[in-house]
Amino acid sequence: MLVLLVIFMITAPLLSQGVKVDLPRASAEILEANSKDPLIATVDAQGQLYLNIGELPNQAIPPQLLVNRAAAYLQMRPGTPVLVRGDNNVGYGKVVHVMTLLQNAGAPSVGLMTDMPDNEKSL
Repeated sequence: MLVLLVIFMITAPLLSQGVKVDLPRASAEILEANSKDPLIATVDAQGQLYLNIGELPNQAIPPQLLVNRAAAYLQMRPGTPVLVRGDNNVGYGKVVHVMTLLQNAGAPSVGLMTDMPDNEKSL
């Protein structure tokens, strides 16, 4: 079963990942922070894939390498939250494809990252 989570506040992993992504905006309840740093797969506006682990998290990787790295990481760290950070301009199908790749890597659930709408940031 594919479980979608909407998460707004992930600080440390995003600071270490410098891939430019214009996240979609959505209103939803902010989830509590997990004690484990999440595994984040990023899809940029050109459809290139990135993973926030490894020596070069800002280097695009092919889909099979994403699966292999994610699988190894999740085997060593079960229970790690898994998220997709998809650019607002990338097609829905590409984001779903990345979610499927992560499930093939052993992720029991995959969440989606969004930004808070501008009118809610001041609340």
